[in-house]
Amino acid sequence: MFSLLGTAYAVYRGDLMKMSRLFARCLEVPYLQAAESASYYIERKGAILYIYLQASNGIEDWKNNLDFPARPYHGGSWMAHRGFVRVWKALEPYVANAIADPRLQGVVTVGYSHGGALAVLCHEYVYYHRPDLRKQIESFAFGAPRVLWGVLSPVVRQRWEKLTLVRNLDDLITHLPPRVLGYTHVGALLEIGNAGSYSRIDAHRSENIMRELLRKDL
Repeated sequence: MFSLLGTAYAVYRGDLMKMSRLFARCLEVPYLQAAESASYYIERKGAILYIYLQASNGIEDWKNNLDFPARPYHGGSWMAHRGFVRVWKALEPYVANAIADPRLQGVVTVGYSHGGALAVLCHEYVYYHRPDLRKQIESFAFGAPRVLWGVLSPVVRQRWEKLTLVRNLDDLITHLPPRVLGYTHVGALLEIGNAGSYSRIDAHRSENIMRELLRKDL
């Protein structure tokens, strides 16, 4: 089920097939390297821009993952994970021109794990800088950790209403940083799989996320 700001929505087989295709693409694209070891890939399909963000693939990524004290964003209007903000700010110049293209009719952002955290920040960037596309932006964060910190107003949370966090049940990474430290997920939460099917680490593996997306008995 989806859980969006406390409200449940049904998930249809077509939604899961779409997500599985985007996730597969996220795993296979030839990523480019930006500053702070951020890995990204951009492609256009007609007037739709697709932005893919890679999972952790080196020591520098893990240093940023673990740098979890919160820092102000947008001049202090909300707070976010310091390491993820650092990586996103380094990546931003590499994707800004593509996002600013006035010919675009939609933007889809897809990220896995570390890349899922960056997708949360990328989604907000598109929402903020392309108000003309707010009804045509969509993001999927697979196995993403928490990024935002503190109590967010409904107006701020609304920025992520078209972002879906996909969590394979028992996935440890999606529960980090711990909620007790003040971190929170945003957007819609889609939980797949069954509790106890995997270890906390195995639930995060890409092949197991894909397996659950493709299950026929959901």
